Parts: sequence; C-alpha cells; structure tokens
Amino acid sequence: MEIKRGIAVSPGVVPGPALVLGTEDFRIPRRFVSVNVVDIEVARFRSAIDAVCTEISENERLASERLGAQYGAIFTAHLNLALDPKLREEIEELIRERTYAPEFASSRVLRRYAKLFQNLGNQYMAERAVDIFDLEKRLLRHLLGTEREELAHITEPVIVLATNLTPSETASLNPEFVLGFATEVGGHTSHTAILAGALEIPAVVGVGPFLSDVSGGDTIIIDGNHGEVIVDPDEPTLKRYRVTRDRIKTANQKLELLGQLESKTADGVPIKLYGNIEFPEEVDHCIKRGAEGVGLYRTEFLYLKDDREPSEEDHYNAYRRVVDPIPTLPVVIRTLDLGAEKFPHSLEDLAEVSPNPVLGLRSVRFTLRNLGLFKTQLRAILRAAVHGDIRIMFPLVTSVLELRQAKMILGDVMEDLEEEGIPFCRDIQVGMMVEVPSAALLADRFAEEVDFFSIGTNDLIQYTLAVDRANPTVADLYSAADPSILRLIRMVVAAAAKKDTPVVVCGQMSGDPLYTAVLIGMGIREMSATPFSLPIIKQVIRSITIPQAEEIAAHADTLDVARDVENYLRGELKKISPDEFS
Repeated sequence: MEIKRGIAVSPGVVPGPALVLGTEDFRIPRRFVSVNVVDIEVARFRSAIDAVCTEISENERLASERLGAQYGAIFTAHLNLALDPKLREEIEELIRERTYAPEFASSRVLRRYAKLFQNLGNQYMAERAVDIFDLEKRLLRHLLGTEREELAHITEPVIVLATNLTPSETASLNPEFVLGFATEVGGHTSHTAILAGALEIPAVVGVGPFLSDVSGGDTIIIDGNHGEVIVDPDEPTLKRYRVTRDRIKTANQKLELLGQLESKTADGVPIKLYGNIEFPEEVDHCIKRGAEGVGLYRTEFLYLKDDREPSEEDHYNAYRRVVDPIPTLPVVIRTLDLGAEKFPHSLEDLAEVSPNPVLGLRSVRFTLRNLGLFKTQLRAILRAAVHGDIRIMFPLVTSVLELRQAKMILGDVMEDLEEEGIPFCRDIQVGMMVEVPSAALLADRFAEEVDFFSIGTNDLIQYTLAVDRANPTVADLYSAADPSILRLIRMVVAAAAKKDTPVVVCGQMSGDPLYTAVLIGMGIREMSATPFSLPIIKQVIRSITIPQAEEIAAHADTLDVARDVENYLRGELKKISPDEFS
C-alpha cells in the first residue's frame, strides 16, 4: 500500500479499479482468473506476445526500408524487449501462481520494469521506460481485442488516473462510471478542478509523478477531502474508508435537508445563495439544493464538449434548458471565457501561440477580436432572456474601454434582432466580472457603467499574487486569505455601495465555508458556488450573526500573513459550526 498526497479539489471518498489514462486509454476489466483456466490464459498471453512481436517486426522492416536502418533499430529495441524470456517467465508465473489475468499480470510486470528504468538516475535509461509503456499498450490491445473498452464508452466503474486532464477531457467524463480521478499536475483552481466540482466527482490533482507505480485494475482510493490517493490499499484501510464514505454520505444527506430553508443569518439578514454551473443539466442540482438562481453559467463548455463550433440554436437551447425550470429566478450567463487552458479543437485556428497564455488573448479580449463568435452568443442570450430573468456578464474586463466596447457590440446585436423582427429582451441587466486588480482599483468608475459586479476570486488571486493557479509547485502561495485579496474585496464592496450596485462573489472562495463569515463581515450579501457546496455554506450562514461576522472580518484585517488569516478563520469556523468542523 502506498499513499500519495496532492491537492484536494472535489470532496468525497471513493474506492475503485484504476484506469491509467495515457498509457492504456482503456480499462483492464478483471484482475484474476479461475484456477481451472490458467493454462488457457497462459496460452492466450503467449499468442498475444507473439502477435506483438510480429507487429513490431513488420514496423522494423518498413522503417528500415523507407527511412534507413538507424530508424529500424528503434523497433529492434522494442522487439528484443518483447522476446526477452525472463520477462515472459515473470508474467506467466503471475498467471500460474497468483491466478492473475494476463492483462493485469503483464501490466504489473512491465510497470515494475518501467519504474526501475525511471529510477536509475540516467536520462538515457529513464527514456527507455517509454519503450516499456509502448510494449504494455501494444500487448494489452492484443489481449483485450474486441473486449477493449475505450474511455469514452466506459460501462464499468473506474478511477481515472492521468498526468493531466484538459477541461474538455474532464467535461466528457461520465460521473455514472468515473468514480473519481487523480492527476500528476494541476492546481486547486484550475478549470479541470472546477469541472470536477461541477460533476461532483471526487478528485485530487498535483500529486506528482506516480503513474508508473500503478497498473490498470489496481484498487485505488481517492480521498477528495484530504488530497490523498491510496494505491493498492490493504483490507483494513479499505474497510475504514468505506465507513468514512458512508458517514460522509449521511452527513451530506442531512445537510441537503437545509435546501428548502431560508438562507439568512441567525439575526435574520438574508444572504442570497446562487449556483455556479458549467452544464445546463446542473440547474436541477441548483433547484434541489435550494439555490436562489444561477449566479454564474460558464458557457465555454458548450465549445469544449464537442469538436464542432456550436450554432446560435445550440446556445439558445442550452440557455432555455437552464431558464425554463426557474423562470422567475436570476440566471447570470457569462460570455465566453475561452483562452489560456480552455481552447476547443473547433477553434484551434483562432488560438494564440503565447509563452504566457494567461496574460494573452482570452475572455472578453478574445471575443472582441472574434465578433462572429461573440454576436452568435449574444443573439442567443437576448432571445432566451424573453423567457426568464437572464442577465449578461462580461469576463476579465480590465479597462472601462473594454467594457464599453462589449456593451456597444451588445447594442449592435439588439439592432440586428430588431430589424429581423426576432423577439428579444431589450432591458437585460449587464454586469462584469471583477477578477483583475485594475478592475478592483477602478470599481467606482465601473459601478457607473454596469448593473452588478461579480467578484471572480480564482483569477483575482492569480493576477494579484502572480501565482499560476494551475501550477502545483506554487500552490502554497495561492491563498484567498492573503490580506491583499481581502483588501481588494473590501474596495469593490465599498465602491459598489456608493452606487447601490449589487456585488456577488462567485469564485471558489465563496464555496469554501472557511471564508463565509469574513465575506459576510466585509459586506457581501450574495454568493454563488457549486451546487454541491451550497448546503454547508447555508449551514454557516444560519449559524452566525452580522455583528459576529463583522468582528471576524475586522480581526482578519489586522493580520499580515495569509497563513495567520487562515488559521484564525479555521478556529472561528469551529466555534460557529462545531458539529461540522470540530
């Protein structure tokens, strides 16, 4: 048993069989075979390894003929490995002595060799591990044949393990069968992490190199509460985590009973709670957990789920799916936030090649330079707004000029719809994300131009502290508790109050109960978070008074270091809700 530690990004505890993405790309369906079929399974292994050797020999011949002997030698090394009698003996011994399935036995042996090569400390030898992974993949394909089950068509529960998952790969995961996932890289506010929370899949990222320690089919435990990945747990550990999983499930069911209760403080002050969603069907989760609307609909995942660019009707139908069940509640649609790590295959020709894409052409900057995309989305939003309280929000606004340009394009689209005689909402509310320091510093100017602010703390922290939110090597520097972040939030709240401009916090900070009291104490009266986190946030809200929250915020202001702020808030949270956080 080995315990790997990373960054917890989506809560929950779940055990299951491993699917190692990037080497297998498919599931090993079983670990053991019956004793009475061992000879048959050994024969099946021998047939598969012979087929691999034939395949490699043919590749060697073609490479030598077409490219030269030096290129054919690449495949010669692969062939020598596949023909190694010691390797074959070890795999066959596992099948005969431990009744391992040939697929599982092959993966275990080959991965042990790969790890040995990686640990030799020699770059040349370490690169030979790639040859072993290639042999593993070839052998598994022959062994599984038509039984091979690709990731997109998984029909059995798995734990997905990968070096990294792109947002589009994460968006395609089926929560019915993907029990949880862990990645070697990533940070707690990367878009992959955000999607894990939206899909309500327990997840740990930033684990560091560990895939060579795992074979497909190994039992894995994902602990999304404490950021642990347990490889090949022993029976007592499995039993303990199953008990923990059941206890968490019971606690969550208890919290969900709060869904239909009012979101107000212990002294009766309403705090509006909205849901953050990535996919239209998540509106059902919002309703179930008592959200008062959708505070952030991240629409770029309409692009990331498919390989084609969505049409105006695709946008319109998605927005209708969200607004129709809650026509009287607000639905805030954020316009496309494409760029940086989020870029679909269908728009690759528009992508900017940049050494630092986070500071490049993304979000509203991207849409202002690609007006066809922008207008398509705006038309669909305006049309759908006829059917409910839909509002528009522009992301990553850095200057008043950008905001005015976006509003001008919105006006042009309204004129086009008017001329075409298409019904649309003429008085739609327009807001902006406050997620860069320039927007926070000029909040008083922006307050004169918009109907509402939404503070996106994920990017605000990244840009204020100069910390890549997806980089685990600087994860310890990324903190919502940093005094500079708290000061910027106070500035925005104060500037908005002078113009009676509503402010909602919609980043992951608002979904973390650690910060609920301090946000309320700074004057925040609206929060938007993933549906899964709404019950626990409501629990904290209903357990505190405004004077208590203001006292907590005032004391936090006196602290100079993020770590001290976090420790103080953690102590106060235990006092507010001792049953949940002690």
